[in-house]
Amino acid sequence: MIRTKTDNCPLPERQSPIKVIDMHTGGEPLRIITSGYPTIPGDDILAKRRYAREHLDHLRKFLMFEPRGHYDMYGAVLIAPSLPDADLAVLFIHNEGYSTMCGHAILALGRYAVDYGMVTPVEPITNVNIECPCGLVRAEVEVTKGKTGAVRFKSVPCFMFAGDQVLTLANGKTFKTDIGYGGAFYAILDAEQFGLKVGVSPVRELVDIAQSVCETVNANINLSHPDHKDLAFLYGAILTDGKDAWSEEPTRNICVFADNQVDRSPTGSGVSARLAIQHAKGLIAPDMTRHFHSVIGSGFAGRVTGTTQCGSLPAIIAEISGQAYYSGEATFWHEEDDGIGRGFIVR
Repeated sequence: MIRTKTDNCPLPERQSPIKVIDMHTGGEPLRIITSGYPTIPGDDILAKRRYAREHLDHLRKFLMFEPRGHYDMYGAVLIAPSLPDADLAVLFIHNEGYSTMCGHAILALGRYAVDYGMVTPVEPITNVNIECPCGLVRAEVEVTKGKTGAVRFKSVPCFMFAGDQVLTLANGKTFKTDIGYGGAFYAILDAEQFGLKVGVSPVRELVDIAQSVCETVNANINLSHPDHKDLAFLYGAILTDGKDAWSEEPTRNICVFADNQVDRSPTGSGVSARLAIQHAKGLIAPDMTRHFHSVIGSGFAGRVTGTTQCGSLPAIIAEISGQAYYSGEATFWHEEDDGIGRGFIVR
């Protein structure tokens, strides 16, 4: 039985399982925990994120790892919102821990919130306000004859933290990268610096370079965020095709985040960060729509809807559009003598 007031919170039993609904956005999975998860205490969402990381991490592994998940599984734990305008709040979980923002999850949760009665549907657009660790994200869900469809969301303030940083890998290879924030921090750089092409080169080679880039950035650049120190960490690296200037032609990227987890979608927070960098460099203007494709070819549309500030930093509000789909639902529990069933990874 799941308890809520102990650091030794056990795994769910058959009589009190954890229930989930699985979705995907652009091929990237989202496991939405709908019931059976313990109540998470905390005065605000960042405090709840810290509590989950320190006291409930075995449940993350139980749901994300094998035999119920896999190395690249992604999840959303629904919690009570603390912001007055929020319709729901969410903690994001993955193979390494707890993200601060996830655009593909927002696109899926928008549909879910309408379909499962968390908000009242309004045609043709239903507004869904989702509280994330990075702040309030406002989603708009298309509804036609009672059926939900495409979703778009407006980001928290996004900005270029550092541009054209020249760094050197441990093997002596020099590269140039930008650092952008789209609800999480990313190193964003052209893969062709390493003789690689997104969608052509083996994913393993792209992952290895992304890992080396993250290690180098972490060793050389101190990140900070105007709002909270909990937001100031490098979430991953985004390797691109180098096509940053606006064009009607799509640009392609691969996002490698957390513990070398590969995003199958273009990455909503990553696209937001790319738009912030492109805008800061004068490569895209407000209301110019750009299409972003992932390593598997799935797509999001993104545009800059306006400019703002994040502390003293010039920032933008990005709008990201995409389509999420339902995959199924499941009920998970654990048998007491099943040590392997607590969660494991083979990579």
